[in-house]
Formats: sequence, structure tokens, C-alpha cells
Amino acid sequence: MTTLTATGADAAASAPTTSAGSSPHARARRSAPSFAWLGLVPFAAYVVLFLAVPTILSIGSGFFTKDGSFTWSNMSALADPVVLNTFANSAGLSLLTAVVGALVGALVCYALLGMDPEGRTRSAVDAAAGVLAQFGGVMLAFAFIATIGIQGVVTVFLKDSFGVNIFENGTWLYELPGLVLPYFYFQIPLMVITFMPALAALKPQWAEANLTLGGTRASFWLRIGIPVLAPSFLASLLLLFANSFSSYATAAALASQGAQIVPLQIRTALTSETVLGRENLAGALALGMIVIVGIVMALYSLVQRRAARWQS
Repeated sequence: MTTLTATGADAAASAPTTSAGSSPHARARRSAPSFAWLGLVPFAAYVVLFLAVPTILSIGSGFFTKDGSFTWSNMSALADPVVLNTFANSAGLSLLTAVVGALVGALVCYALLGMDPEGRTRSAVDAAAGVLAQFGGVMLAFAFIATIGIQGVVTVFLKDSFGVNIFENGTWLYELPGLVLPYFYFQIPLMVITFMPALAALKPQWAEANLTLGGTRASFWLRIGIPVLAPSFLASLLLLFANSFSSYATAAALASQGAQIVPLQIRTALTSETVLGRENLAGALALGMIVIVGIVMALYSLVQRRAARWQS
């Protein structure tokens, strides 16, 4: 009894100290200023310089003339049939490369799922996907020109050896259809990078439970795998669409003539000698791109949040 009474007294004596948080060390920890936010300064500067400032400039220039007077003429140009056709071309190209890239990339991920995560093949594919997803721009355009351009290695070989001219019906590589192949080159690796973590997170216990209940491999994918992975697949698809819609350098290096997609239309508005006095039209076009990409990325965030529920 004496021990219990003493213990209770000690506890009662120590209780006010704990609840009041009067420990000097605890107060020191709470009152010490935190400088963890300093780690976000470089990222914040990057966002301000390369996202916020261009957005503000595009919005500002889209509603004003060269002389600084407010006008709706730049925005009304978005309803021009030529501009609408340009947006349709960009949307179609982005949708095609996103859908095909997502399907092929998902198949590659499924093939990698059966390999040893620490094996050489899996590591080599992961590394290659990480590099090729960023291999775009002028370097990628030059690689295609040197390979299947008019005087490319493969083009000349096919023509001299088999009499096959891949440009018999026109120089398609330097037009809108020619952008499809280069875009696949970085869209498929990007899908591998973004979708593989979700596929690898499928729990083996789910497959075991399916087999225990008499299910088959097909029933597992139809009733468990595909429904669970659908949000992640859709989120990756949206990311690929936004990536393709905003790509510029590859298209600019290949298609030196014409403005068949929105980024090239913006370049034309800024540099063409036939649209003098309407440089601010580029701001209106950029604003249209920002709205579309913003909607896509908002949907991506919404779907990705839903996909993350079962992964947590």
C-alpha cells in the first residue's frame, strides 16, 4: 500500500508538469525558430521565374496592344478558324502520343514486373527510361534527321538496297505527322517512370487471396488489378498529354516552316514579318495553352490523390 501511495503521489506530482509543458528543454524546442522552409527557396525561385512570371506576362500582353492600350482583339483571335485548327492539331497530336505512349509504357512496366528489381535488366531499363524521358529538343530532332531524314542513314540504305523511298509521298517527317515518332521517343519512357511505382506497389497478398477464393489470373486483373491501377494509369495519361501539348523544341527543330501546333504558332506571332503589330497575339495563345494545361494538371492532381489512397 505504501508503494502504491508513493507511486500515485509521484504521478500526481509529475502530472501538472507534463500537462503544462513546463520542461525547460521542451519549451526551448518549441520556441526555437525553424529554418526548414529555407530548403524550399530554390524551388520557389524556380517557380516564380519560370512559371509565375511567364504566366503574368502572357496574361498582361494578351489584353494589351503594343502601345499599352487595353484591347480584346488579341483574345478574340483565339476564335479565328486558323487558331482553332492549330489548337485542334496540338490536342490531337497530344492525345495520340499520350494514349499510345501510355499503352506501350504500361506493357513495358508489366514485362518489368516479372523481373528481379535488383537485376541488371531491370536496372538498365529503369536507367534508360530516366534518360530517354528527358532526351528531347534539338538533340532528338537531329537524331531523327540523321536517321530517317531525307539524307538519313536508314533512308539512304532503304533506297539504295531495296528501292524503298519513305518520302515518296512527301517530306512527312518535317510536317505534323512527322512529330508523332519523336514524341513517342520520350512519351513511352515517361510512362514507364510514372506508372511503374504504382504497378510495383500491388500487394502479393491480393493475388494470394484471389487464388485462395478460387480466382484465376484473369479474374485478378479484371476485378482487382485493373480497377486499382485505373486512377494511376489515367493520371499518367494526363501527364503525358500535358507533356506533349507543351513541347516546343523538338517540333521547332523539325518543322521549320509553318505553324501547325500552338507552340509554333506562338513563335510565328513573335517572329513572323507578316503579322507585324500583333506580337501580343502570342500572349493570348500562351494564355490559351496555360488554361488547357492547367485544367489537365488539375485533373491529374485530383486523380493522383485518389490513386494514392490504396498506396498509403
